[in-house]
Amino acid sequence: MPTPRTVIELLARGDPAAPAISAPGRPDLTYRAIAEHVSATVAALNALGVGREDPVAIVLPNGPEMAVAFLAIAAGATTAPLNPGYTADEFSFYLRDLSARLLVVEAGSGSPAVQVARELGIPVAELHVPPGAAAGRFELRGAPGKADRLGPAGANDVALVLHTSGTTSRPKIVPLTHANVCASAGHIAASLALTPADRCLQVMPLFHIHGLIAALLSSLHAGASVSCTPGFNALQFFAWLRDVRPTWYTAVPTMHQAILARAGRNREVITAAPLRFIRSSSASLPPRVMTELEATFGCPLIEAYGMTEAAHQMTSNPLPPRGRFPGSVGVAAGPDVGVMDERGVLLPPGDVGEVVIRGPNVTAGYRNNPEANATAFTNGWFRTGDQGVLDAQGYLRLTGRLKEIINRGGEKISPREVDEVLLDHPAVAQVVTFAMPHAMLGEDVAAAVVLNPGAEATERDLRRFAAGRLADMKVPRKIVFVEEIPKGATGKLQRIGLAAKLGLG
Repeated sequence: MPTPRTVIELLARGDPAAPAISAPGRPDLTYRAIAEHVSATVAALNALGVGREDPVAIVLPNGPEMAVAFLAIAAGATTAPLNPGYTADEFSFYLRDLSARLLVVEAGSGSPAVQVARELGIPVAELHVPPGAAAGRFELRGAPGKADRLGPAGANDVALVLHTSGTTSRPKIVPLTHANVCASAGHIAASLALTPADRCLQVMPLFHIHGLIAALLSSLHAGASVSCTPGFNALQFFAWLRDVRPTWYTAVPTMHQAILARAGRNREVITAAPLRFIRSSSASLPPRVMTELEATFGCPLIEAYGMTEAAHQMTSNPLPPRGRFPGSVGVAAGPDVGVMDERGVLLPPGDVGEVVIRGPNVTAGYRNNPEANATAFTNGWFRTGDQGVLDAQGYLRLTGRLKEIINRGGEKISPREVDEVLLDHPAVAQVVTFAMPHAMLGEDVAAAVVLNPGAEATERDLRRFAAGRLADMKVPRKIVFVEEIPKGATGKLQRIGLAAKLGLG
């Protein structure tokens, strides 16, 4: 079968009678039905005045309708999924920045995005689910309009636009073409050896690249099925595991840790519904968590490394019998991967530098941002902003985010290294190490720690523990105990700006 270069071509790979999208308590949507629904939705968008590469903002809760809306709208326009939890001010920024031609919300939505869109003169279409409809089937209702470019999108049309996190500056728009997202879906399906027999339990947010590409699109590329939940819920996870009987799921480390915390009382479910593998990405997985997940579920934990600009996946630990190593994000799994110095010279194995990538899944550049593009690309390689080292076997180890490296009087310290040491203390559940201002050194090392329920440890205990494993300059000078570590919308721990948030700035 030819390699798909559009979402419509990708959906054509599945057995027409096989389930594509499912959801707890709903009839399945087959590959034949999803193809028909996508075609009907493209026609509906055209009738609403939206055509190819017109940006459509989507503000929907997790679930099968969000999954299919992404697929169907991408097939005839450009999708721009937004976090439903944004404030009115945030919606105002994103809708303006995207130059959105349409906002799609669920019927009767009370989202502030609706009022913001009306104030900005952006038409709103409501998504209605007919009674008894198969998972993901919907109708779009809105005011009619006239579209310029009708019909299905081409391979070079932009399927998806997402913003970077914007921790230190204005968020940048990342356009990803149909060819980009299809290539990435194929890379993930190949690295995980997905087949039509696989079923993914989708728990990641579908406004995030991880959920959209790693869970949803990779499964459909393989002709497999996806069970779409209302979003991650540790209290519901094992009931879904029992009822859906998935072969795998993918999540961020904070989700995995929440699942582990409840695994002990759900051993019967784990035994009755075995997984083929578990995948982790979007943040560093502590080696201890990897070991515990594998022991608990009796299957391999596959850690991968991705980012929005690569349409998600760049490297992945391989499935057995090839080796997978705690602390490594694996080998190149799609694009070419290298390590480069500040002058743009590729470095040999063993040398630390900036991780760079190139390949069919990588964006051609940020939208309307020539300054960012000038610094992001060197000799055809995209600079990820991550620091790392490749070993002789091609396994990549990340040593930190370049902007997050702590510069303590000229000594460069990776906060990830400190995280991993503190996480080995039996009382520690979560930790994030970060830079705090220092009058003499410029920056010093600090850490925010969440203790395990019922566990006790003092700042002195943890500093003494760290001192046994780390050079003195790396031992946190300040440890703050918190009930919850501030995280971004997708569950990522936020290092930049954390000192100020915790009153240490």
